Amino acid sequence: MTVRTARALLMLGAFLAGLVLLTALAFIITGRTPAPLPSASQAVGGPFELVSHEGKPVTEQNFKGKPFLVFFGFTHCPDVCPTTLFEISQVLKVLGDDADRIGVLFVTVDPERDTPELMRTYLSSFDPHIIGATGSEAALDRMEKTYRAYSKRIPLKDGGYTMDHSAIVYLMDREGKFVAPFKMDQPPEKAAELLRKYI
Repeated sequence: MTVRTARALLMLGAFLAGLVLLTALAFIITGRTPAPLPSASQAVGGPFELVSHEGKPVTEQNFKGKPFLVFFGFTHCPDVCPTTLFEISQVLKVLGDDADRIGVLFVTVDPERDTPELMRTYLSSFDPHIIGATGSEAALDRMEKTYRAYSKRIPLKDGGYTMDHSAIVYLMDREGKFVAPFKMDQPPEKAAELLRKYI
């Protein structure tokens, strides 16, 4: 293989990789939800064992047979978390009776502060269909890894701390397989219509 041929193949590979990345970004920006590749659906999500905001065990089996949304956050979050939970609540309101056929799981990334009692108080401001989940640090770390989520403790000058975390809302199908990131910056009517397709 000549140097010129090798260089051409390298440029072709880089172009194809860029094309795949641009296509994926286009889908995310436009809010379209293409059918994921089998490897992608298997790479996100999986079994978990946590404790609900009512102090009861909560696992992936709680959502068996229904599509569900998963969102990682924490109760001391100043903006992203309450905004996202409010938007999800609006979608559930639009769904009406169909909201009973869809699950929503809010998983804390701050188990040190987010006890079931605190999460129960916090979630009382949002739609009652939303289930809060906490647990041991090890159990939550495992779930973050299976969902490819991110969180990091950030110290504050006053001695306290906040949490940096990913803000993706995961749409899972009735079999618990990942479909796509669920786009929240759209009218609740449109989001509800999309969710109904997976019931």
